Amino acid sequence: QVQLVESGGGLVQPGGSLRLSCTAFGSIFNFRGTAWYRQAPGKQRDLVAQIANDDGRTFYVDSVKGRFTISRDTARNTLYLQMDSLKPEDTAVYYCNALPPITPYWGQGTQVTVSS
Repeated sequence: QVQLVESGGGLVQPGGSLRLSCTAFGSIFNFRGTAWYRQAPGKQRDLVAQIANDDGRTFYVDSVKGRFTISRDTARNTLYLQMDSLKPEDTAVYYCNALPPITPYWGQGTQVTVSS
């Protein structure tokens, strides 16, 4: 059984930065990949960024490319998402999970609000 705990969210002004962390109790780095997802109010949960667990290749959706950076520390069983140049449309609850996501692994997420 894997438990994922996201942290690091908060309220930030447009143009600001946040660094999200996802600590895994039980490893998710044995899967094909790990990823960050987000769900804005009234919308479905979507992939934001992913990292392959074999070679570290990354992928970003177009809306965050050049602004967000996904990374991992396998020794600490932790996944990170550095978010820079934040925009109001980045407001959402952010989650980590395996890629593809495994339903029982969804955690509480961490709220990111970008507003002036």
